Amino acid sequence: MAVVVWIVEGTWHACVDAARAHAPADTDIVLLHVTPADVPGAAHGAFAGLLGRGHPERDPGTRLEQLAASSARELLQTAADRLGRACTRVERTGRVEREVVAASEGSDLLILARDGDRTHLGPHSLGPASRFVVDHAPCPVLLVWPEPPPGLPTLPPHP
Repeated sequence: MAVVVWIVEGTWHACVDAARAHAPADTDIVLLHVTPADVPGAAHGAFAGLLGRGHPERDPGTRLEQLAASSARELLQTAADRLGRACTRVERTGRVEREVVAASEGSDLLILARDGDRTHLGPHSLGPASRFVVDHAPCPVLLVWPEPPPGLPTLPPHP
């Protein structure tokens, strides 16, 4: 069995705990973190267009890429420590939702957490990237609440 656990700042604890609780001991677990490429890309573009193409050593996009990679490594290490068993750590960069879907190809399960409005039950508890992943995942999905779920009175009104 192969399980991909999508590690996102703010909700990763619940995903790792779900993997610990639901994945058998012999499961191959992949902890996946995806860094969006748009912020360093914007910094590269701004530097090239406005600040001078002649000094690539001063490009702030490069520094942002380095900081993002370092942060991802630290987060994945912390998640692996919490998991407490053998796992593979994967860092990817790009369109987050598409990278998660691609990384889950061939897996038996993808674990992710709700990342939208977590004060109410319903579809708004998923952000755009998570909604895309849930709709397009090529494997079964375990969707977890990062904290205790809201009560039934938070359901949308009956039509």
